[in-house]
Amino acid sequence: MRKENKEENIVRILLAEQPIQINAYDIDAMGIVSNIVYVRWFEDLRMAFLNEHYSLAEMMALQISPILMKTEIEYKAPLTIFDKPVGRCWMVKIGQSSWEMELKLQRRSIHIVPESNQDAFSI
Repeated sequence: MRKENKEENIVRILLAEQPIQINAYDIDAMGIVSNIVYVRWFEDLRMAFLNEHYSLAEMMALQISPILMKTEIEYKAPLTIFDKPVGRCWMVKIGQSSWEMELKLQRRSIHIVPESNQDAFSI
């Protein structure tokens, strides 16, 4: 599935998108989202991507399973309890037994950009 990202005028292939809910347990005493919460949100985005494009059930039927190999996050600006970010993820590279995804949380013009590598292995 192809969707166009209108903010950047870039066509993203195999895009998944969902709003991110910031809860009281996601923030610290200053009202800022804890860094570890982003990792959970990115895993939620990866699962949303799989559910939309290549379900875990389909993979398991073929005796393969996604394994997260690496996550890198560049924090550009903090999110607070009052923000309403949207998460997006898409494929950037597909190999024979691995793939790379890019994930982005966006609030207005501020971006938090992680990079994620996943490999699929026989189980």
